[in-house]
Amino acid sequence: MTDPLATLPGYVLRRASTAALSALNRRLAPLGLRHVDASLLLILGARPGTTQSEAGRLLDIQRANMVPIVARLETRELVERRRVDGRSQGLYLSGEGVTLLGQIQQVIDAHESAMLAAVPAPLRDAVLPVLQALWAAADDSLPS
Repeated sequence: MTDPLATLPGYVLRRASTAALSALNRRLAPLGLRHVDASLLLILGARPGTTQSEAGRLLDIQRANMVPIVARLETRELVERRRVDGRSQGLYLSGEGVTLLGQIQQVIDAHESAMLAAVPAPLRDAVLPVLQALWAAADDSLPS
């Protein structure tokens, strides 16, 4: 059966995104992580002291949904909170979190390589710029 939606770029992008995240989650499962956990750990590795609300904005995750993610990582002792001023607490990787971050990066690198390998060679250099343009266009279309 032919998919009548397969010629719609937005639909195909959503399907590609779903497939890519599903594959990444399968690769991260042996580490006991999902892509959202790994994403937060990567952010904290690059930006130690990021607050939970800042991380939520970067990941486009609502505040209420960030709470269980951070709690799960704290329970595993991968993330710790430290006061950064009178009211705010920054999130930092623990020693174990730093160690796990190296394994996460290897999993993500292998995943990204496999995804790009599936794209015809002449198109590979265009993949990221096209996706970034679509993302920017979607952000620009949102009301302020």
